[in-house]
Amino acid sequence: MLRHLRQVLGLVLLVAAIAYTVSLVTVLVVSQQDQRQPVDAIIVLGAAQYNGRPSPVLRARLDHALGLYREGLAPLIVVTGGVGRGDTTSEAIVGRRYLTAHDVPASSVVAEAQGRSTMASMSAVAEWSRGREVRRVLLVSDPFHMFRLRLEARRTALEAYTSPTKTSPISDNPVLELRYLFAEGIKAPIAWARSW
Repeated sequence: MLRHLRQVLGLVLLVAAIAYTVSLVTVLVVSQQDQRQPVDAIIVLGAAQYNGRPSPVLRARLDHALGLYREGLAPLIVVTGGVGRGDTTSEAIVGRRYLTAHDVPASSVVAEAQGRSTMASMSAVAEWSRGREVRRVLLVSDPFHMFRLRLEARRTALEAYTSPTKTSPISDNPVLELRYLFAEGIKAPIAWARSW
């Protein structure tokens, strides 16, 4: 009986290791893909803000979205992110201020400030897009985040493409980037399961 239990446990661990490896490789492959193309809106996933100023990570995402907007790929930029613990301003509002200060018309920037997680932010964007002519979106975040964003978009029935920022401080720090990539290897299968 004990031997059978060990065999079953070994098999479960082997399957888990294979699933994690496949997930991690997929995260790595998708992190290198830039699918930029004309869409209805550019969606910027939130990151920390400090007293009304975007963190370096959020600023890199906003700058990337700004470049895509200036290329004429979309008429709208939607910035996401709620109010973090101990904060008084949402990431979305800070992002909106940053973009309008960089000459994006206020009418072209939408702040969706309800989400404090990727899942919640994508749900808020999907809810906002209903009733509007917004179906095709270009998702902007750090490279490690791209695969999970595609899965969350599928869950919300948005037609989504991804465009990772190349200037994030996370990407400049190999140790930090690996930590995020390894974490995504775990988070992605959970998002995949939710997307069905």
